[in-house]
Amino acid sequence: MPSYVHRLARRDDLPVIVDIYNSTIASREVTADTEPISVESREGWFNDHTPERRPLWVIHSADDRSNEPEVIGWLSYSNFYGRPAYSGTAELSIYIAEHWRGKGIGRYCLEQAIAFAPQVQVHTLLGFIFGHNAASLALFRKYDFETWAHFPRVANLDGIERDLIILGKRVA
Repeated sequence: MPSYVHRLARRDDLPVIVDIYNSTIASREVTADTEPISVESREGWFNDHTPERRPLWVIHSADDRSNEPEVIGWLSYSNFYGRPAYSGTAELSIYIAEHWRGKGIGRYCLEQAIAFAPQVQVHTLLGFIFGHNAASLALFRKYDFETWAHFPRVANLDGIERDLIILGKRVA
Protein backbone atom coordinates (compact mmCIF):
# COMPACT_ATOMS: atom_id res chain seq x y z
CA MET A 1 0.00 0.00 0.00
CA PRO A 2 1.43 3.41 -0.94
CA SER A 3 2.02 5.95 1.78
CA TYR A 4 1.44 9.66 1.61
CA VAL A 5 2.55 12.89 3.25
CA HIS A 6 1.12 16.38 3.22
CA ARG A 7 2.23 19.93 3.79
CA LEU A 8 0.59 23.34 3.85
CA ALA A 9 -0.17 24.61 0.37
CA ARG A 10 1.90 27.50 -0.93
CA ARG A 11 0.78 30.13 -3.41
CA ASP A 12 2.82 28.43 -6.15
CA ASP A 13 0.71 25.26 -5.61
CA LEU A 14 -2.47 27.04 -6.67
CA PRO A 15 -2.19 26.19 -10.40
CA VAL A 16 -1.95 22.44 -9.71
CA ILE A 17 -4.71 22.68 -7.09
CA VAL A 18 -6.94 24.25 -9.75
CA ASP A 19 -5.87 21.66 -12.35
CA ILE A 20 -6.82 18.81 -10.01
CA TYR A 21 -10.14 20.49 -9.23
CA ASN A 22 -10.88 21.07 -12.92
CA SER A 23 -10.13 17.41 -13.68
CA THR A 24 -13.23 16.44 -11.67
CA ILE A 25 -15.74 18.71 -13.42
CA ALA A 26 -16.47 16.48 -16.42
CA SER A 27 -17.52 13.54 -14.23
CA ARG A 28 -20.44 15.56 -12.82
CA GLU A 29 -19.97 13.62 -9.54
CA VAL A 30 -17.78 15.86 -7.42
CA THR A 31 -18.44 19.56 -7.93
CA ALA A 32 -21.35 21.77 -8.91
CA ASP A 33 -19.09 23.75 -11.23
CA THR A 34 -19.87 22.88 -14.84
CA GLU A 35 -17.01 24.76 -16.54
CA PRO A 36 -13.32 24.89 -15.64
CA ILE A 37 -12.32 27.57 -13.17
CA SER A 38 -9.26 29.82 -13.38
CA VAL A 39 -6.39 30.25 -10.98
CA GLU A 40 -7.34 33.91 -10.63
CA SER A 41 -10.88 33.01 -9.58
CA ARG A 42 -9.49 30.95 -6.68
CA GLU A 43 -7.14 33.58 -5.24
CA GLY A 44 -9.63 34.72 -2.58
CA TRP A 45 -10.49 31.11 -1.69
CA PHE A 46 -6.79 30.31 -1.35
CA ASN A 47 -6.23 33.35 0.89
CA ASP A 48 -9.15 32.33 3.13
CA HIS A 49 -7.17 29.24 4.18
CA THR A 50 -4.92 29.85 7.15
CA PRO A 51 -2.72 27.28 8.90
CA GLU A 52 -4.05 28.12 12.35
CA ARG A 53 -7.79 27.82 11.56
CA ARG A 54 -8.57 26.56 8.04
CA PRO A 55 -5.56 24.78 6.57
CA LEU A 56 -5.18 23.82 2.94
CA TRP A 57 -2.89 20.85 2.43
CA VAL A 58 -1.34 19.36 -0.66
CA ILE A 59 -0.65 15.64 -0.76
CA HIS A 60 2.46 13.88 -2.08
CA SER A 61 3.51 10.28 -2.38
CA ALA A 62 5.95 9.48 0.45
CA ASP A 63 8.01 7.60 -2.14
CA ASP A 64 8.56 10.77 -4.23
CA ARG A 65 11.87 12.02 -2.88
CA SER A 66 12.46 14.70 -5.51
CA ASN A 67 13.14 18.30 -4.54
CA GLU A 68 9.63 19.27 -5.63
CA PRO A 69 7.46 16.16 -5.25
CA GLU A 70 4.38 15.94 -7.45
CA VAL A 71 1.18 17.25 -5.88
CA ILE A 72 -1.27 14.36 -6.25
CA GLY A 73 -4.18 15.74 -4.27
CA TRP A 74 -5.33 18.33 -1.80
CA LEU A 75 -7.52 18.73 1.25
CA SER A 76 -9.09 21.89 2.61
CA TYR A 77 -10.92 22.87 5.75
CA SER A 78 -13.45 25.59 4.89
CA ASN A 79 -15.76 27.70 6.99
CA PHE A 80 -19.29 26.48 7.38
CA TYR A 81 -21.84 29.22 6.86
CA GLY A 82 -19.38 32.02 7.69
CA ARG A 83 -20.83 33.08 11.04
CA PRO A 84 -18.81 33.16 14.30
CA ALA A 85 -21.06 30.71 16.14
CA TYR A 86 -20.12 28.05 13.56
CA SER A 87 -16.35 28.50 13.96
CA GLY A 88 -15.98 25.02 15.46
CA THR A 89 -17.43 23.42 12.34
CA ALA A 90 -15.52 22.97 9.09
CA GLU A 91 -16.37 21.56 5.69
CA LEU A 92 -13.77 19.16 4.30
CA SER A 93 -12.99 19.02 0.59
CA ILE A 94 -10.76 16.34 -0.89
CA TYR A 95 -9.63 16.35 -4.52
CA ILE A 96 -7.28 13.80 -6.05
CA ALA A 97 -5.38 13.86 -9.34
CA GLU A 98 -7.05 11.60 -11.88
CA HIS A 99 -4.31 8.96 -12.18
CA TRP A 100 -4.02 8.72 -8.38
CA ARG A 101 -7.68 8.06 -7.59
CA GLY A 102 -8.54 4.76 -5.93
CA LYS A 103 -5.11 4.43 -4.27
CA GLY A 104 -5.95 5.30 -0.68
CA ILE A 105 -5.36 9.05 -0.78
CA GLY A 106 -8.94 9.78 0.31
CA ARG A 107 -8.51 7.50 3.32
CA TYR A 108 -5.21 9.20 4.16
CA CYS A 109 -6.81 12.64 3.92
CA LEU A 110 -9.78 11.79 6.13
CA GLU A 111 -7.61 10.14 8.77
CA GLN A 112 -5.31 13.16 8.89
CA ALA A 113 -8.20 15.67 8.89
CA ILE A 114 -10.02 13.92 11.73
CA ALA A 115 -6.86 13.68 13.85
CA PHE A 116 -5.86 17.29 13.17
CA ALA A 117 -9.26 18.95 13.71
CA PRO A 118 -8.84 19.63 17.46
CA GLN A 119 -5.56 21.48 16.73
CA VAL A 120 -7.51 24.07 14.73
CA GLN A 121 -10.39 24.25 17.24
CA VAL A 122 -12.74 22.20 15.04
CA HIS A 123 -15.13 19.83 16.80
CA THR A 124 -17.41 19.04 13.87
CA LEU A 125 -16.47 18.03 10.33
CA LEU A 126 -18.83 18.08 7.36
CA GLY A 127 -18.71 16.65 3.87
CA PHE A 128 -20.98 18.01 1.13
CA ILE A 129 -21.34 15.13 -1.35
CA PHE A 130 -23.62 14.52 -4.31
CA GLY A 131 -26.04 11.65 -3.70
CA HIS A 132 -24.81 9.83 -6.83
CA ASN A 133 -21.13 9.98 -5.73
CA ALA A 134 -21.14 6.49 -4.22
CA ALA A 135 -17.36 6.31 -3.74
CA SER A 136 -17.13 9.50 -1.67
CA LEU A 137 -20.23 8.66 0.36
CA ALA A 138 -18.78 5.22 1.15
CA LEU A 139 -15.42 6.71 2.13
CA PHE A 140 -16.91 9.21 4.57
CA ARG A 141 -19.26 6.60 6.03
CA LYS A 142 -16.31 4.25 6.56
CA TYR A 143 -14.99 6.91 8.96
CA ASP A 144 -18.32 7.10 10.81
CA PHE A 145 -19.67 10.22 9.15
CA GLU A 146 -23.47 10.14 9.29
CA THR A 147 -26.08 11.68 7.03
CA TRP A 148 -27.14 14.93 8.66
CA ALA A 149 -29.02 16.43 5.72
CA HIS A 150 -30.44 15.32 2.41
CA PHE A 151 -31.34 17.97 -0.14
CA PRO A 152 -33.22 16.26 -2.96
CA ARG A 153 -32.73 17.48 -6.53
CA VAL A 154 -31.04 20.78 -5.59
CA ALA A 155 -28.37 20.65 -8.32
CA ASN A 156 -28.92 20.52 -12.05
CA LEU A 157 -26.06 18.90 -13.94
CA ASP A 158 -26.63 18.77 -17.69
CA GLY A 159 -30.38 18.61 -17.24
CA ILE A 160 -30.27 15.92 -14.54
CA GLU A 161 -31.38 16.94 -11.07
CA ARG A 162 -29.04 15.68 -8.35
CA ASP A 163 -29.27 15.34 -4.57
CA LEU A 164 -26.82 16.86 -2.12
CA ILE A 165 -26.00 14.88 1.02
CA ILE A 166 -24.33 16.51 4.00
CA LEU A 167 -22.42 14.05 6.15
CA GLY A 168 -21.22 15.05 9.58
CA LYS A 169 -18.99 13.79 12.36
CA ARG A 170 -18.20 15.09 15.82
CA VAL A 171 -14.48 14.76 16.45
CA ALA A 172 -14.11 16.40 19.84
